[in-house]
Amino acid sequence: MLAIVQHDHGGPEVLVPREVPDPEPGPDRVRIRVEAAGVHLVDTTLRAGDDRGPFPAPALPIVPGREVAGIVDAIGPGVDPGLLGARVSSHLGPGGSGGYAAVAVAAAGDLHRLPAGVDAAAAVAVLGTGRMTEGLLELARPRAGETALVTSAAGGIGTLLVQALAADGVTVLAAAGSGRLNGPLPDGVVPLAYDRPGWADAARGHTGDRGVDLVFDGVGGDAGRGAFELLAPGGRVLLHGWSAGAPTPFRADELWERALTVTVALGPPVLALGLRRLEERALARLADGRWSPVVSRYRLADAARAHADLEARRTRGKVVLVP
Repeated sequence: MLAIVQHDHGGPEVLVPREVPDPEPGPDRVRIRVEAAGVHLVDTTLRAGDDRGPFPAPALPIVPGREVAGIVDAIGPGVDPGLLGARVSSHLGPGGSGGYAAVAVAAAGDLHRLPAGVDAAAAVAVLGTGRMTEGLLELARPRAGETALVTSAAGGIGTLLVQALAADGVTVLAAAGSGRLNGPLPDGVVPLAYDRPGWADAARGHTGDRGVDLVFDGVGGDAGRGAFELLAPGGRVLLHGWSAGAPTPFRADELWERALTVTVALGPPVLALGLRRLEERALARLADGRWSPVVSRYRLADAARAHADLEARRTRGKVVLVP
């Protein structure tokens, strides 16, 4: 089979297409003929050997990729034969777990059957990314009539957040780098380019100079700080990443002075909500049309280019590898 094999830590060029033997499923496991494999920003940090994220850098060599969708084509001992031929999605676990490949092995208990008509790439887009988005929404508890600022509004999580918040009656300010919000947005969503001078003043103007009630910050750095300063007294901020390379800086006394609530929504806070429950809710939003994921598709053999484009912020929505 074709797989993307990584023997060294480094830049995107360490992701090399290779022909390798098909894996065989062991007890309580299945093999999936992969129709789509998800790519996360954290995949790029693991590739580089940077273990500052939620997962330690895995031992090499590996086939990266932690989430897939496709068709079950083989089962191991103890697995229900009725799963053969089923269209499923599955999260494969932390680290390098074999998703960037033509076939991948998953635990039978981690599978989600896909409803008829659900696209594999869309299913992958709402698996790990969707469960994180569901977790953020549950932690934030946004209310109709509030105003929320989403700093990573062109990314996989950001595009889903914008859709969910707008549907729930929240006024949404969607911030991304210049040119990245070039697709359709839900009605009433205000696009902002956080790399342009004066973007924060423009955002404040859209709130009548009151500020925002809620910030979902996946960028960090200067953009995250600009979003933080837009919070109205009593506002809430959820930090769920730092694509800029550094977390949003703030001081403890600033929280007390303005009665702000900060939640670092990485690891334990979301894990405590129950990952499978969050995955099921995310897939339900996809199946009934409440979520329409934005997907940037790349061929499996072009995984290195997908990583390079993701790191350079040339993608929009969820990055997905397809055969």
